[in-house]
Amino acid sequence: MRHDTRIAVGPVQFRIGSDWARPIAALNRLYASYPQDPERPADATVRLFAARPWRRWLRPSVQIGGDFTVPDALPLPLAMGLLAAEMGMNLQVALGWRRHLLLHASAVEKDGRAVILSGVSGSGKSTLAALLGETGWRLMSDEFTLIAPDSGDALAFPRAVSLKNEAIAEMAARVDPARLGPLLAGTPKGDIRHLIPRPDAIAAMHDPARPALILFPRFGGAAAAVEPMGEGEAFVRLTEASTNYTALGEAGFAALTRLVRETPAFALSYPDSATGLALVDRLWAEAGR
Repeated sequence: MRHDTRIAVGPVQFRIGSDWARPIAALNRLYASYPQDPERPADATVRLFAARPWRRWLRPSVQIGGDFTVPDALPLPLAMGLLAAEMGMNLQVALGWRRHLLLHASAVEKDGRAVILSGVSGSGKSTLAALLGETGWRLMSDEFTLIAPDSGDALAFPRAVSLKNEAIAEMAARVDPARLGPLLAGTPKGDIRHLIPRPDAIAAMHDPARPALILFPRFGGAAAAVEPMGEGEAFVRLTEASTNYTALGEAGFAALTRLVRETPAFALSYPDSATGLALVDRLWAEAGR
């Protein structure tokens, strides 16, 4: 394609190509501190292209393609080219990755042990993980957590964190403005702004961690609540949160069974971020006893 870049995040090497320079320039700014290895073959390829030649210039419209595609996906305006690139990266991993059990979950690490936070879009898991990553934890991942089938370890995948709506102002008040990407207003998911993980999280992206807690957070509850979750319910929820559990077959079943048997799980409900952070710290302290 006319413009392209390569980005390495954890075990995944991306190659992103585009008909336009602007999305690639935005990606390069967002991932400037990530390791570069132009000689390494790409594990996942993303293409941002115009479905019709005139769409490069007349009301530019970005179609998302690559190794895997969603045929009915609607294009995005060029002003949201960075969002299209990020969505394309998510898509390729979600549909094509087979080396690890893939969970739609955030994760943070401390003392070599990981807390996995899983939930539907809007549950608050990304915001909670981002806040933990600024308060003494290492941010391992926002969008996906990878579980190694052989060891059961959680592997880091520290992509830029996708902050949405109210979370943008909350994080902007806490971090250096240089770590925030451009504001993408009026996207299909509302306002979005990306947060670059701390340098220590990027430097340690190849360091695994042992899962110690599985949390299912829900922001917006009237009061704080913690409910222990049985292995069966945690297993079902995580199968629903995995994009490759079925494709991995027996290896996926064994990895997920091991995860829920060895790792305590809890459902959390909290009315504000401070309460959510306090609940995580409390459960972490109890897990370490």
